[in-house]
Amino acid sequence: MLGLLRATGPCSPYDLKLRVAGSLGNFWTVAHSHLYAEPDRLVADGLASVEQERGGRRRKTYAINAAGDAALDGWLATPRPALAEIRNPALLQVFFGADPVAIARAQLPLHEAKLAEYEVLAAAAADAPRGTQPGPRIALEAGLRTERVWVRYWRELSAGDTG
Repeated sequence: MLGLLRATGPCSPYDLKLRVAGSLGNFWTVAHSHLYAEPDRLVADGLASVEQERGGRRRKTYAINAAGDAALDGWLATPRPALAEIRNPALLQVFFGADPVAIARAQLPLHEAKLAEYEVLAAAAADAPRGTQPGPRIALEAGLRTERVWVRYWRELSAGDTG
């Protein structure tokens, strides 16, 4: 959440939701309820500030503060030696005996579409000005490579190749 606040600048939970959907939501699941509750926790912990409109919808706008910047910098400087958690409902179905060909034929177009989406993002990122933060581009590359593997895997499985 601190990273989002730093990247977006002062914003509302709704703004955070839009930012997640078009970026890190592609590789990190964030519950919408978390986007609305977590900023208040960060304010309570002294890591962010909040301003609330006096009238109208009384929308809150949150911003990372100096303590939040320091906490985020500390977290970013500490590599985490852990594998990614895989929670794939399609693989779970196959594991428990579902028809792998049917599952693969349902999965393949989803992964082809996600790969196409990433390729569009990669083309846009290639036009980004020099000096642009490399983190999103590097994460996007991981997404591209992962989807290429999934497309190949589901394509082989949909053809009946169960190895």
